[in-house]
Amino acid sequence: MGTTVILDSEARFLDRDLLAGGAPWRLLHLPGGSRAVAERWVGGGVVGAGEERFARTLVQQGLLHPLYHGDVNIDDVDVIIPVRDDVASLRSLLTQLKGFHVTVIDDGSVHSGLVSECAEQFGVKLIQLEENQGPAGARNAGYLATSRALLWFIDVDVVVDNAPDVLGRLSAQFADPLLGAIAPRVCGGAGSTIRDDFERRFGPLDMGPRSGLVISGGPISYVPSACLLIRRSAFGDGFDEMLRAGEDVDLVWRLSDQGWLVRYVCDVVVVHRARGTWRDWWNQRVRYGASSSDLAERYGTRVAPVRTDTWTLIAWLSVLASKPAIGARIVRVARRSLRERLASNTDDPDHVSSEVVTKGMLRAGGPLARSVVRTFGPLVVLAALHPRLRRKAIIVFALGTVWRWRHTKFHASDVPLAMADDLAYSVGVAQGAWSSKSLQALTPHIVKSSLSVRELLGIKSGERA
Repeated sequence: MGTTVILDSEARFLDRDLLAGGAPWRLLHLPGGSRAVAERWVGGGVVGAGEERFARTLVQQGLLHPLYHGDVNIDDVDVIIPVRDDVASLRSLLTQLKGFHVTVIDDGSVHSGLVSECAEQFGVKLIQLEENQGPAGARNAGYLATSRALLWFIDVDVVVDNAPDVLGRLSAQFADPLLGAIAPRVCGGAGSTIRDDFERRFGPLDMGPRSGLVISGGPISYVPSACLLIRRSAFGDGFDEMLRAGEDVDLVWRLSDQGWLVRYVCDVVVVHRARGTWRDWWNQRVRYGASSSDLAERYGTRVAPVRTDTWTLIAWLSVLASKPAIGARIVRVARRSLRERLASNTDDPDHVSSEVVTKGMLRAGGPLARSVVRTFGPLVVLAALHPRLRRKAIIVFALGTVWRWRHTKFHASDVPLAMADDLAYSVGVAQGAWSSKSLQALTPHIVKSSLSVRELLGIKSGERA
């Protein structure tokens, strides 16, 4: 009681007692006078007496966000920085973190003496690993060497302007006892090259301009560990040291599976420097793509490159095949089915079914094309070489590529880099599949729809097809 909360900006009231949105998306029935309470939280409001349970339900479903404010206590936080030879970046980051309790993990540097000198200059704790353990192993070593209640993992190539303010705004959210970890937005840094310009708008660690819960299958499926604040009591077994990439995805998903909430806050921003050469830039994307196979071994369909339901997929394929009547039929039948289910407890079932089905189908097109291009872009390009497939392939490729610009201004110079970015990632996915001898990371996950074939064909119960 007394906590300030705000309803998610994407949440929508439908009819008298339905609320749509959340992570993942859902249609929630609001009992009794709950709608009036939820409406009071649009734009921000306070949880009153007797509203705590309702508020907690909405928070855990990604429909409501608590807003906590409090003074930061640096003595509650251990900052852990893994580094391997990048002394210039280390010196810059330590300058930004003066006054913090910092532990530097030298992860098998070739010039370990220079790292040691830098740590001594700034008076921070240093743990030196004789052999390179990778990001996961280095961070775990920092965890074992520290004891404070909160762990703040920061990569050495991250820039944290006004670190006390960043920490204060993030750590205040731990007033929620179920919050296990929180991450800011990680944007690309400023620079003069076209690569820097692209990174500033489409950095690989940038989770976008919308805050929310982090959950597999939701709009924000993970957050990077480049800048991650986590409760020590939630850290558990820590990062999986078998993973050289994707270890942050694995940790976040394990936290969620254990009942912890993980939150992403887009209005708290730090900067991640772009790779210094085109080769490093390419290799970074390939490595991220390759990690999908290791994650697929652990999480199966959660890592599927394309996730959709049967009839949404068929509807969009029918449009590509120049048979839009099939897609229109699917939409009509799905709307009618939902309208019949809602008729007894909604004032305007036509409006609700239109919002849920029609707009839902339309909204699915962009993300679906984006998923295909992101993982199967080279195959889409090859398909464009075939006369019969050319127009369809170009449509998919264009929509999947342009979808990047839905939240930012279009720059023509970004197009070749966007294509290279997707190509590098897809090459990585293919490499990972080859190394693991598994196609799981390349296999779409098509979920069964509640709409039956009989309904689509108009066959009534008891009739034979």
